[in-house]
Amino acid sequence: MTIPGRALAEAPIVIGKPANSEALVAALRDRILGSDSATLALESWCAEHRLAADPHLVALRLPGPDKSLSAAQRARLAIGPDEPVRYRRVRLVCGEHVMSEADNWYVPARLTPEMNAVLDGTRTPFGRVVRPLAPVRRTVEVRARPPGTEPEDPLFEVDAVLSTGAGQPFCEVVETYLGSALPTAMR
Repeated sequence: MTIPGRALAEAPIVIGKPANSEALVAALRDRILGSDSATLALESWCAEHRLAADPHLVALRLPGPDKSLSAAQRARLAIGPDEPVRYRRVRLVCGEHVMSEADNWYVPARLTPEMNAVLDGTRTPFGRVVRPLAPVRRTVEVRARPPGTEPEDPLFEVDAVLSTGAGQPFCEVVETYLGSALPTAMR
């Protein structure tokens, strides 16, 4: 069954890994696609698979230049060419496991001043910061990645738009989920 606003993709074929890794990748992908918060989905995944004593995520900012929004992204966010947008590139980490890397563009005028301050000055994940907005996540695209053998190898990518519970879009993310999100025995 397809959930409105959710793009479901077939599980990638993984050769040379334990059979359970395919099922785990599919389960992780389905959990992300079925949730309105990737942060909450990853934290429950971390807890369930005991990836860390404390399953709460930390957002580690990655250095580098800001990436501009495309015209299509601005249209999905319902903003004009001059509307200010902030950009964050982060790694979401659970214990020692890098779960994902994400490019995040958000409209600061659609967040509270307190939310903007937390995003600017802390390692709090975006999903936890914006939780009071009752975000609704709409998947734009899912891309399977070729199977890899290293923890830093990508498993799949998800592009999504977050809107408030009232329907106003405020963020677009491009997330790359990594092999280190899987329990060690399954990589």
